[in-house]
Amino acid sequence: VVRIPLGAKIRQVEIDGQMIDRIKACTKMTIYNLYIFDRNGICLYYHDWQRKKSSNLPRDEEQKLMYGMIFSLKSFVTRMSPMDTKDAFGSYRTSTYKLNYLEVPTGLKIVLNTDLNIGKIDDVLHEIYKIYVDYVVKNPLTEMGEPIESDLFVSKLNNYVQNQSIYF
Repeated sequence: VVRIPLGAKIRQVEIDGQMIDRIKACTKMTIYNLYIFDRNGICLYYHDWQRKKSSNLPRDEEQKLMYGMIFSLKSFVTRMSPMDTKDAFGSYRTSTYKLNYLEVPTGLKIVLNTDLNIGKIDDVLHEIYKIYVDYVVKNPLTEMGEPIESDLFVSKLNNYVQNQSIYF
């Protein structure tokens, strides 16, 4: 933990032996990977940006496990919630990462795994959904329910994610 006195004019701090601008040091966060599932649990899209460790599972098995976990967690949270709400599950944290979750009325599910330093990022998830609608749903060449193969979607998504202040 670096404590910076109120009003101090510190421009850089040292992290792991490197001098880093204080603003970047305070926002050093990582986006690991993204899953997009349809309402039937089919993984339409997967991409990793900063994933450090492989699950050592075939990609399709990992995707099925992720969807099963999301399905189970959502069911558990909905049943145990003291409030009557359908949007009770938005994220969870482990000791090493945070899973951020958005489900839209069509049943599309977006899962974005990040490091623990990231707070609530609903706006990022909604923008990813907007990119999906603009470049997949509105694309007449896209076959719904099939994995996304649109180069334009991938390009726009990567550009958006990599230009976020939370991307490091």
